[in-house]
Order: sequence, then structure tokens, then C-alpha cells
Amino acid sequence: MVRVKVCGVTTETDLDVVASAGADAVGAISDVPVDTPREVTPTRARELFDSAPPFLSTVLVTMPDSVAHARELVCEARPDVLQLHADFSVEELTTLRYEGVRVVPVVEATNLSRARAVAPAVDAILVDTPSDSGAGGTGQTHDWEATRELADAVDVPVILAGGLTPNNVADAVRTVSPDSVDVASGVEASGGVKDHDAVRAFVSEAKAACRDGEDHEEVPA
Repeated sequence: MVRVKVCGVTTETDLDVVASAGADAVGAISDVPVDTPREVTPTRARELFDSAPPFLSTVLVTMPDSVAHARELVCEARPDVLQLHADFSVEELTTLRYEGVRVVPVVEATNLSRARAVAPAVDAILVDTPSDSGAGGTGQTHDWEATRELADAVDVPVILAGGLTPNNVADAVRTVSPDSVDVASGVEASGGVKDHDAVRAFVSEAKAACRDGEDHEEVPA
């Protein structure tokens, strides 16, 4: 069954709704060099993660400028998963995997060479629609067929993100057959504030769609 991550949570109330809706992972965004209403401090991210129930994976989404910076963030926020919007080498990604977290780099759908190179060194790959700065969270979809080709080309779980909403996530799951899907702005009432009905609808639509196809390997979404 496809797994679901809801990202950009800023309050315990929203996190509780994500958990009760049946999502598998929750993300907090911290220490990014872009202007976003979803950003929280590493300390605040740790507070949110501490409030998560035991079977909800916690994901720190960040853009560190070095491995040392990434390690500092892991120590401060204590996530289960580190989602990296950063162009780290395979060796650097391998090093971070030994910091007690699962590592998920972000890769563009058309960059098959990058996906193939990093796949052996990471726990999953997230495919997003990046901005000019390299950050995700643009709220824009990309070529799902390209993502499907990338998923078929690598032997590692693939997480689909970028412009997903309750209205299109079922089509995305059927087109790409990802291991997981990831949403942030697509389930918001306003910047950084989740629409609770939309969160529930997104999780329901994503999980119902995957029942039309094959089961999927579990992945650290």
C-alpha cells in the first residue's frame, strides 16, 4: 500500500490530525534559505516530533550547506528521517546514513543519472518540482511519466511530491506507482495552516488509489 507523508506541519493540532487521518509520516521544514510560512526552528521541529505518536515517522526537511550542518540539525531536531534539498555527494550521503537517521535526497524527475548514482547510498528518493533555488514546495506538478521512468530505473523506494492535492493524488498514484506520496501546500487552508478535511481526503484518496494496483514496499516517507 502506498504510504503518505504530510509535510510543513507547524502545530501540534495539525500533527494530531495528520496522525489520526492515517498518514504514515509527518514533515517539519527547518533551516531553509527560502521564504516559506511553513518553516520552524530546529527546536520547534523537535517539539513537534516529540508529540508524534510512536508509529508516525518524523521527517526533517532542510537545505543544509554541509554535512556538519546536517549533523547539527539532526542532533537538534531528532527526526527519524532526514529529507535533503542539497547536492551532496554519494560519499556524504553515505556518511549521513550513519547518524542514526534514514536519508532521503530530493532529485528532479528528469535527472536519471543523479538518481542512479545516489540510490545505493540512501533509503529513498523524493521526486519534487524544484524552484530556481533548488528547494521544493513549489506547489507545481511535474511530468509524472518521467517520474515513473525514474522509479523503474532505480532499486530504491521513490516518493512522489510536487503539486499533489486530494483531487489529483489518485491519478498520480495510478500513473507513477510510487512507494509514497508527499503533500504540503495541497492540503492547506493558508500558508503553514493545514485544512483538516483536505488532509483526511488526501490520505483517503491516496490509499484507495493504490488498492487498484499492486502492493508497494514500505518506505521511510
